[in-house]
Amino acid sequence: MRMFLDILLVITSLLLVLLVLLHRAKGGGLSSLFGGGVQSSLSGSTVVEKNLDRITVFTGTIWLIAILGIGLQIKFSH
Repeated sequence: MRMFLDILLVITSLLLVLLVLLHRAKGGGLSSLFGGGVQSSLSGSTVVEKNLDRITVFTGTIWLIAILGIGLQIKFSH
């Protein structure tokens, strides 16, 4: 179970980084400093933006569950 949670954590972490980078910058800040001010072809549709938001929230929830699971396993392992 611990190995599964570790693998799930790594996969969801990488996926979250990718999904956050796909989001369109909504107002200057650090994202525009690194080229986020350029509009990508994926962020042209509001349907795509809503689906990207849903996938990001779902992935973040799975990531949080994996973190909590690993923490509980560490706490109750002895």
